[in-house]
Amino acid sequence: MKTKDWEAERYDPREERSNALSHWLGALLGAIGLSVLLFCAIRNRSVAQIVSFSIYGGSFILMYIASASYHSVQAPRIRKLLRVADHSAIFLFIAGTYMPIAILSLRGGLRVGISCAVWGIAVFGVVFKILTAKRLSSTKNVSLFLYLALGWLALLIVRPIVETVGIQFLLFLLAGGLLYSAGTVFYAKRTLRFHHAIWHLFVLAASVVHYIGILDAYALP
Repeated sequence: MKTKDWEAERYDPREERSNALSHWLGALLGAIGLSVLLFCAIRNRSVAQIVSFSIYGGSFILMYIASASYHSVQAPRIRKLLRVADHSAIFLFIAGTYMPIAILSLRGGLRVGISCAVWGIAVFGVVFKILTAKRLSSTKNVSLFLYLALGWLALLIVRPIVETVGIQFLLFLLAGGLLYSAGTVFYAKRTLRFHHAIWHLFVLAASVVHYIGILDAYALP
């Protein structure tokens, strides 16, 4: 599959259907998951939980809708715009995933510092995607580096995570991070049939693992 750099990517029709369906499923799971988290937060009478879960769940749903929409639309002009939205929403989702941790586990300067760092990188990533909209294919490696760097920034806050919610949540974080990272191998292996659909499944699995960890650590009694 070769395209001019400024063109939106094209996949085999069967692969594209798989790409779209897997992430429409992700959007549905995100909506259900956010509802559960908010129910728990309201039951717990925690404004901090409501705020952090809303940011996390909203970014979860946004990313999957952006991705699923991009892979569902065929009109070239709309598809190009949705491709930028798809890639940009990944940054927002990674930053959003930090919010339950930052708001509920961190305190003082560390909370502010991590929040500013992750959202700073996320905003930089979105601006980078917009400015390089006609060169997304040639800047893909830069994007992958930024995605992974933003995700693994969590290693800086291992100690406060363990101290507040225990080692089990850390294991969920690590498992999800490894799934995301392993999926990038297929994302980059463009000669493999259904490589992008496989990447989508890794992303979906990692998202579910992180969600279960957040639900267990912060929402459930």
